[in-house]
Amino acid sequence: MKRRIIPVFVPHKGCPHDCIFCNQKKITGVSTDVSANDVKNIIEQYLETMNGDLHIEVAFFGGSFTAIDMNIQKELLSVAKEYVDKGIIKDIRLSTRPDCIDEAILDNLKEHKVSIIELGVQSMDDDVLEQSIRGHSQDDVLNAVKLIKKYGFELGLQMMLGLPSDTEQKCIQTANKFIDLRPSFVRIYPTLVVKDTGLEKLYKENKYSPFDLDNTIEISKKLLIKFQLENIKVIRVGLQTTEDISLGKDVVCGPHHPSLRELIEARIYRDYIENVIKSEDIEKSIIVYVNKKNVSKIVGNKKSNIIYLYERYNVKMSVKEENLDVDEFCFGYNEVLNKTSLNEIYKNLYNLYNI
Repeated sequence: MKRRIIPVFVPHKGCPHDCIFCNQKKITGVSTDVSANDVKNIIEQYLETMNGDLHIEVAFFGGSFTAIDMNIQKELLSVAKEYVDKGIIKDIRLSTRPDCIDEAILDNLKEHKVSIIELGVQSMDDDVLEQSIRGHSQDDVLNAVKLIKKYGFELGLQMMLGLPSDTEQKCIQTANKFIDLRPSFVRIYPTLVVKDTGLEKLYKENKYSPFDLDNTIEISKKLLIKFQLENIKVIRVGLQTTEDISLGKDVVCGPHHPSLRELIEARIYRDYIENVIKSEDIEKSIIVYVNKKNVSKIVGNKKSNIIYLYERYNVKMSVKEENLDVDEFCFGYNEVLNKTSLNEIYKNLYNLYNI
């Protein structure tokens, strides 16, 4: 069953902290309050465009939902609950902070049939959290996760790469701690320098530099593989491009790319094919047979993988569509045809990356 999400962006006034990286108005494009009537109108507008047998969710994004006044939470959730009661909506999802979770809050969410809670954790390193003026510690995360699981909610965790004092090793340690917490899914966001934030001030004072795009890809490929091998879905990598979220507008600098995940997956495939070329002593050419959905990822952005392998190893790579499952790959070289799976590719690279 196809999944469709109806996004409802709540006002930033719910968040009790001004994190150094955040200007929620710029990120969501929302600066006004949202009423119950607004929620109803948004849901109805989206439903008009949805046909067929769909798994539909209402998702409250854009702020720390459970930090909003309890009466407002109830007002907004009650609208979504009506559609759940009617069987039109399957899930209600919201995002919030780890320090805005307690039993009273979760009792209310259960009563209003919320089923999925995403925690904006960002990092499991206390120094990174402190430098980012995040306002919570990793202990708050552990306590929130314990309660959320006790109540039976589906759990999602969000992490950010490249916050103040962050490093590749700290990102990997955060991923390892996420894995220990066993969420159903994660989101990975690179830190961008947004206008009118504390981070922009530090950047202009030469006290902060974001990860560059290549570094972000290198770190993210390792995180993606770690999560996937642990059967933890990575449902998003990078902020969605909007009219506001684009370099040169409200994003001052940082590793923003409209197809960041595809760049990361292309790098994963390039690394695997490069290792095959070296380990199998391929001298002239290699043919990769894939499902059509994977062609662009094997080829790379602007044929970057084909160019890289030829310039570095003088090996010509050709990519051909084949009637294969999306997780199946065939490699032809030295008069040999080897078939493998995405999971085997991940296992191979996990060892190669030594993570």
